[in-house]
Amino acid sequence: MKATAFLSILAAGVATAADTSDRYASVQQEIKQAIARGNAWLKSQQKEDGHWDDEGIPAFTALALTAATRDPNVNVKKDTPEYVAKGYDWLIKQQKEDGGIYNRGLSTYNTATSITALVVLGKSDYEPTIVRARKHLIGQQWDTGEKGKTDNPNDGGVGYGAGTNKDHDDLSNTWLAIEAISLSAQVVADGKFGDQPDLDWKAAETFLSRCQNLSATNDQPWVSEDPKNKGGFVYSPTGSKAEDTLPDGRKALRSYGSMSYAGLLSMIYAKVSADDPRVKAVKEWLGRNYTVSENPGLGTSGQYYYYQTMTKALSAANIATLKLADGKEADWRKDVADKLLSLQQGDGSWKNTDGKWMESNPVLVTAYTLLALEQVYYSIPNK
Repeated sequence: MKATAFLSILAAGVATAADTSDRYASVQQEIKQAIARGNAWLKSQQKEDGHWDDEGIPAFTALALTAATRDPNVNVKKDTPEYVAKGYDWLIKQQKEDGGIYNRGLSTYNTATSITALVVLGKSDYEPTIVRARKHLIGQQWDTGEKGKTDNPNDGGVGYGAGTNKDHDDLSNTWLAIEAISLSAQVVADGKFGDQPDLDWKAAETFLSRCQNLSATNDQPWVSEDPKNKGGFVYSPTGSKAEDTLPDGRKALRSYGSMSYAGLLSMIYAKVSADDPRVKAVKEWLGRNYTVSENPGLGTSGQYYYYQTMTKALSAANIATLKLADGKEADWRKDVADKLLSLQQGDGSWKNTDGKWMESNPVLVTAYTLLALEQVYYSIPNK
């Protein structure tokens, strides 16, 4: 199995200028060295049995493995280091009878990140594990009420999954599921595992629209045409991590950075055209709110999660420079690289002083950062 989908969507270069590789030559080497130090620190944090940090959350291990596997300093696929192989062995042992890869709930988050890690390494031995996990993930898509009709705001999305009592789904879990299902599609494409289910992509697209502040395509009552929010994405059609009060007193769900990049990336995986008004609108929101200093709309909360969604989405959208509200163009690759390089700790790790959404955990934050830097590194085209 080759990770062609991952490479074509997330690692392809987005610029074509002949001098691009020269322009980024210095920063690319700095990124490469920072990645080596970061992965060395992560290696030092691995537990004896092969997992990272909390064994109840396999996603920590999956993210660390993806970071190690994408390290440009080593060819992990050709000659897999012992510690990486040990980590993968631990990860596949966490698969449950229902196909999910999880331990203490959060089956969507854990299974999706695990599928991505397994696809990235590209070993055919892992294909049966991937197929079972993929089927589990597809089964998490919401379809309430009349089957096949998106008559509930949650329909088409993906929630937290097995082991939780959350009565809604959300864009964060949905984009992770969409990514894992898309990247693993190559494993089932040749039919050797028989007929396999697929996501209801039309329903998923409807759910994504219901997470976007765009009244022309979103039928939810909270949608705002306020320029501050228009075009951006929120956490869920039924509630968000942040709200605004409009001049007329209504509550509007606030658009914010990490979810807006997740929305753009999900639209790309769902094969929504770049000319679609939803895609154009979110790109405009991202340009108006461009920054590498924080997660726009939420400040330092989820800041490192923001960096990895940002770099993935801009790469997948083939955006070399992002057009800003003032007409200028932002060199996002250099901006992200400079910011993250400046934040690396002396031991090679990264940390967030804002602990919301588990970002007080340096293993998680370091893995997020490495994924962002690796994305930047591979998005720089060679001559």
